[in-house]
Amino acid sequence: MSVSVIEQAKIQAQVLVPLVRALQAELGEARANALVRKALGDLYRGFGEEFWKAKNESDLGKAVSSAFRTYARDDALAYDVIEQSHDAFAFDVKRCAYAEFYKALGEPELGFLLICTADFATAEGFGPDVRLTRTQTIMQGAGHCDFRYRRDDGGAR
Repeated sequence: MSVSVIEQAKIQAQVLVPLVRALQAELGEARANALVRKALGDLYRGFGEEFWKAKNESDLGKAVSSAFRTYARDDALAYDVIEQSHDAFAFDVKRCAYAEFYKALGEPELGFLLICTADFATAEGFGPDVRLTRTQTIMQGAGHCDFRYRRDDGGAR
C-alpha cells in the first residue's frame, strides 16, 4: 500500500519546517526561501518530467486530471473542473487539506513555499509548451485555488 501525497507532505513537514526555519535564521528569509525554491523546484520539475513520460499521454486534460487525482487522494483536495480538453485542464480547488495542515501548524507561509510553489515546477516538467496560471491559493488565504493548465501551441506532444 502506497502512502498518499498528503501523508507524505505531513511526514516531510516534520523535517522540512524546522530545517527551513533554521535556514531562514541563518541566511535571512529571502535568501533561504530562494534556496529552498530552487532545490525543491529542480526536484519537482524532475517529478513532472517522469510523470509525463510514464503517462505517455498527448491529451493534456487527461494527463493533468490524472495527476490531480493522485494529489487529491485520501480526501486531500475537493475541486471543481472548469474545463478539460486535449490542450487544457482548468479547475478550482475548494478545500485543501495541505493548507489546513499547514495552517494548523501555524505555518501557512511555509506551506505555500513547500507545497504550492511545487505546482509550477511540476508543470514545467510537463514540457515547454505547457503553462500553469494560478492567481490565488487557499494557503495564502483565498477562498479557492484557481489552476489553469494550457498548452501554448495547441499541438500534440
